[in-house]
Amino acid sequence: MGNTISDIDFEELLAKYEHSFKTGDLVKGTVYGYESDGAIVDIGGKSAAIVPAKEVSNDNKKAEEVLEKGKEYEFLIVSEADENGKFVLSRRKVDLFYAWQELKKLKEANEIIKGEIVQIVRGGILVDIIGVRGFVPSSQIQAKGTEYKVGDKIEVKIISLDEEHNNFVLSNKKIYSDSIETAKEEIFSQIEVGQVIKGRVVRVTDFGAFVDIGGFDCLLPLSQISWKWVEHPTDLLKIGEEIEVGVFDVDAAKQRITLSLKSITPDPWEAASEVVKEGEFREGLITRIKSFGAFVEIYDGVEALLPHNELVEYQNTNNTILEVGDKINVCILKFNPQDKRISLGFNAQDAKQSAEQKEKTEE
Repeated sequence: MGNTISDIDFEELLAKYEHSFKTGDLVKGTVYGYESDGAIVDIGGKSAAIVPAKEVSNDNKKAEEVLEKGKEYEFLIVSEADENGKFVLSRRKVDLFYAWQELKKLKEANEIIKGEIVQIVRGGILVDIIGVRGFVPSSQIQAKGTEYKVGDKIEVKIISLDEEHNNFVLSNKKIYSDSIETAKEEIFSQIEVGQVIKGRVVRVTDFGAFVDIGGFDCLLPLSQISWKWVEHPTDLLKIGEEIEVGVFDVDAAKQRITLSLKSITPDPWEAASEVVKEGEFREGLITRIKSFGAFVEIYDGVEALLPHNELVEYQNTNNTILEVGDKINVCILKFNPQDKRISLGFNAQDAKQSAEQKEKTEE
């Protein structure tokens, strides 16, 4: 007779092929079908396992969209076999586990991450990062004026992780501040007074304009915008405009760079010195009128003050009231192009005597 297998031997042999699964185990299984509540998976047990719809993915997609039939995946056993011998599995928790491992690496490397906005909430926005939703508080959004909407892409960095409570905080502002610091180091290592560089006007104030020169905003003071009188920077500059500017001053200790448009244009006082002579009358344009007198442009870009008493005398003599934009003949009493100073008068003889008398008094 041939060899036979006893009942005991058969049970031992069968045990080798039986799988002992328990809650919390990570197992591999092949998707072989779908049902209304999820996917059916073969994990090698006595019966099939089920992946409920809520355990398919983190973004509530249908099982057919996430789990391909005939393909093997990793699953987490979340519930041991029921009375029908079916285990309950989760693919969502597996994806979440691997996503958190990746998030930790991204935070440690201080990486810039591109995510998709999935919801606008009070106090900030929710962003999907590799299948996990992170929160960007309003205080951590650099472009406060930007109106974000669902579906927009946004670059962020991770500033805190809380895996236990399944939440993490992101920052769009940190990317900006980090890039600014990098830009500062590079700029201050290369920039010198007198250089001519390109920039973009990003902000305008009453006292000047701020120009971005490659990630770093520098001040272009009102007094350095033009040789001519400028009432407000918006008279000559527009936000977003690309301009060439000269480097007027560099203060590395205070991390400040001052720019100038005047420094890269010809000095009109030098040109005026060739044509403007003391004692002559010249026609000028009134650019401003103040309580102490009127400013008169006697050469393109060269202004001087006509004192109030001289202005009044001119108006009385000519029976007129002068306004900005009017032209007037004035006498050049003194002209010092080196110091950029001019003394003007209306009545040449009287004004010259007055200036000489004042000079003697000061001596």
